[in-house]
Amino acid sequence: MLGNRYLVQRILGQGGFGRTYLAADQYRFDELCVLKEFLPHKIGDYETQKSRDLFEQEAKILHQLEHAQIPKFLAYFEEDERLFLVQEFVKGRTYSSLLRERQQRGEAFSELEIVEWLQQLLPVLTYIHDRGIIHRDISPDNIMLHQDHNVPMLIDFGVGKWTINMPYNGDETKPEPETKPIYSRKHSVVGKIGYAPHEQLWMGQCFPNSDLYSLAVTAVVLLTGKAPQALIDPRSLEWQWRNFATVSDRFADMLNTMLENKPSERYSSAQDILAVLEERSLRDLTDGSQSADPVTVVSRPALPINQANTNQANTNRANTKQTNIEQTAPPLRVSPPAALSLNPIFINRCEQELMNYIGPIAAFLVNQVIREWRDRNGNPEQMSLTSEALVTALAEKIPNQHQAIEFQRQLLRL
Repeated sequence: MLGNRYLVQRILGQGGFGRTYLAADQYRFDELCVLKEFLPHKIGDYETQKSRDLFEQEAKILHQLEHAQIPKFLAYFEEDERLFLVQEFVKGRTYSSLLRERQQRGEAFSELEIVEWLQQLLPVLTYIHDRGIIHRDISPDNIMLHQDHNVPMLIDFGVGKWTINMPYNGDETKPEPETKPIYSRKHSVVGKIGYAPHEQLWMGQCFPNSDLYSLAVTAVVLLTGKAPQALIDPRSLEWQWRNFATVSDRFADMLNTMLENKPSERYSSAQDILAVLEERSLRDLTDGSQSADPVTVVSRPALPINQANTNQANTNRANTKQTNIEQTAPPLRVSPPAALSLNPIFINRCEQELMNYIGPIAAFLVNQVIREWRDRNGNPEQMSLTSEALVTALAEKIPNQHQAIEFQRQLLRL
């Protein structure tokens, strides 16, 4: 029993910093839920407290996600110096599992299926990217087909993802993930080999179209039935996936744009890709023929927001340390105030560098620091926020003191 409320049924996944459990909620008639554990090892009191603060902040951000294709984050609590996040249990199968099943029959996914799949997932990415959240770990392991609603679900938005390897794939028959995450020099999870783009693997930087790259890799894996490493020429490092799949030229061009090595050469947003799919579909209809290289788009929109996520955590707290996350106003878009004297390029650099140390919550914290400064000082046109003040405030958010100093040196060249 955890939190004097959650009866553990079994372990779903395990990593160096904790486990993921399937549990029954005793306060909700044994309703199944997922518990993600964060157990920091061999760090001091200062780092532990900072880790708790970051855990709580990111839990609150993720709790604000209200989308039918994202598992609902219900609550978090602390027990025996371990931090836990409570998440909705989604019954279904991962696309890794679905692909293995097809491979046994000598099949893979068709172009029509992947077009429809993209139509259903791209609005989910638009939703999280608009709120300053980048998933950073999209792969067949982290997309599930919901058993009841028959739509893809984006999973594994793990709190503390920059330090925790606790994958939950929702697959009853295979609890361990097919792909292994790797760690940057600052111990942050930066994605899976083969699925994460270069800027994420080698520089620790990610953008919305970094997720689009990973989504495209997942798409070609499902189309071909082959691992990413088998789809890239080892000498030229160019994608050769078309040698293993029969698709239209238009659709292939779109996927190849998503797979461009340079972020500047990819589509900038999920909405851009949806527009391309819609435009090409309308063009095919206007031509009145589907014989010449068509991209057939099936109009099945993603589930509406809030349709499948109406359950809330019970408010009974008797004899537990549980802290439910209160629903707040819609999350702030992560964009710095326009009236600052700081160069927006420098602000973006701060965000990217901070992300190397504390993960995707960096964008939120940069925005928070700037807004707090503006609230304290009134009119930002009269009093400027200096680069030193911004970097100092952000360094205080980093749990490890040595890394905080390194962060300041990187940005201020001390």
